[in-house]
Amino acid sequence: MAIRRIGQVFVDLGFIDDEQLDELIVAQESRPNELFGKIAQDMGLINEEQLAQALAEQMGLQVVSLDEAVIPPEVLGHVTEPMAQLYRIIPISFRDNTLTIAMCDPQKLSIQDELRTFLGYEIRPVVATERDVKKALDRYYTSGTESIESLVDQMAEDAELASAAANIAKGGYNLTDEMALVDSAPVRKLLNMVLLLAIKDRASDLHFEPFEDEFRIRIKADGILYEMVPPPRHLAFAVTTRIKVMANLDIAERRMPQDGRIELTVGGHPVDLRVSVLPTMFGESVVLRILDRSVVSLDLVNLGLDPTLLRSFRERIHKPNGIILVTGPTGSGKTTTLYAALVELNSMEDKLITTEDPVEYDIDGIVQCSIDAAIGNTFSNCLRAILRQDPDKILVGEIRDLETAQIAIQASLTGHLVFSTLHTNDAPSTITRLRNMGIEPFLITATLEAILAQRLVRRLCTKCKEETALTPETIAELQLTPADLIGKKVYRGKGCENCNNTGYRGRLGLYELMICTDEIRDLIVRGASTEELRSAAKINGMITLRDAGLQSCFQGLTTVDEIVRETILEA
Repeated sequence: MAIRRIGQVFVDLGFIDDEQLDELIVAQESRPNELFGKIAQDMGLINEEQLAQALAEQMGLQVVSLDEAVIPPEVLGHVTEPMAQLYRIIPISFRDNTLTIAMCDPQKLSIQDELRTFLGYEIRPVVATERDVKKALDRYYTSGTESIESLVDQMAEDAELASAAANIAKGGYNLTDEMALVDSAPVRKLLNMVLLLAIKDRASDLHFEPFEDEFRIRIKADGILYEMVPPPRHLAFAVTTRIKVMANLDIAERRMPQDGRIELTVGGHPVDLRVSVLPTMFGESVVLRILDRSVVSLDLVNLGLDPTLLRSFRERIHKPNGIILVTGPTGSGKTTTLYAALVELNSMEDKLITTEDPVEYDIDGIVQCSIDAAIGNTFSNCLRAILRQDPDKILVGEIRDLETAQIAIQASLTGHLVFSTLHTNDAPSTITRLRNMGIEPFLITATLEAILAQRLVRRLCTKCKEETALTPETIAELQLTPADLIGKKVYRGKGCENCNNTGYRGRLGLYELMICTDEIRDLIVRGASTEELRSAAKINGMITLRDAGLQSCFQGLTTVDEIVRETILEA
């Protein structure tokens, strides 16, 4: 049966009349991203109770009052605090493998699907007001009803889990016993809680590492690894196997590395988890790369480039042909920068094709190819095929060898704009790297338009940053003089709840853009050294990574420690 529109339900229940419905429809045209019921509330046409009643009527559900409900602790235990807060739900009963949850957004059917995936139960939704749900979350979940620490303690004391793990360790098990352990509620709950916390904290990676006497879980946020409370060592097998089940990997294969992917929808937006399993001496080490599109801004304006540098970079990416390289170490944001450039260039008139290892984010309107060296689909082979697809602009994930570089250069010479990445310390040293790969200098000068080197440094927490002073040793290490610091301030992060007592929250980019001017091209042909190229580029206005970092320090965006850690001094 077709679901009635919520506006018509308001009218049918007598909350508004047809004229007010027309007003609401007009108002929604100017607020397309807001829910209809929220707009009606803001306009004073309905209250929270009426909205809950209308949503229940629309979805054929029951309305409950959470103020009057008495929820047993064992029912609350089925949903962890991160999950309850993220989805804005309250579990109210559990019977016959069915969990009844109160929610204020019953129209978001994806939430119910996600909960079924995470929890493994049937989900029966009922409707409560948003005010009731918030009060219940405060009452039941902000007092620390369950944390990773408490869950780990419970698992350490669980005799059944310990016995099952011991049997598996001895080899006296069958597949049924193994799957029973992997699907056990504590193992599933621990993994779900860790995943949700990592996604909520905008982590980039999760590490599950078995050692002889411990099983370590570490989370990488803002480029730094932090250790979580370690679960009991005997659960390493269950947790890693649970991840392999979720990633559709072969759970019987424990001697060979495996790669897979887990696709989740968390809070209404898709999250991809790239899974890498590596056999070690004491079990399988698993690393999950978290690709959350909602926290990545594929927009050049939001990358933090200096306005002058952004204008110059834009001029280059809008050229009809040439090569633009982005350089930096792994995890420095090179792919995000290139994606942002492609998104800006993505139009109906041009064909854009990428070849990546692997494809990280799916972008509408761009043809994206994944590299698979195991079957011979290398960057060079894929790039050859791409050139027969009539592209206008091409992204080569990485130039790893001479063959790929030569094909990219030929593509540029035949009228294509080519983007790619290299692993070098800064922009000028990229020229030396290309020459060392065997590329003729005249081909470099004929095709190369610009090189953008970048780093990611941790951003100071705005809630706890405070002014500090530099020590003489630090001033000397930065090759500054006291005169350079006149009128300038530097800051540090004291640490607070907002930043998990690290002093940092989020990251920002440092950029060094080297434009291939006629002078630079002349130096390349003459075989100039990296230092000569750097000097010429600085005379032409290039701001080095170290100088860009110091500017960010003086603006109160990051710390001197971060700049020293991530950038090098020029010779």
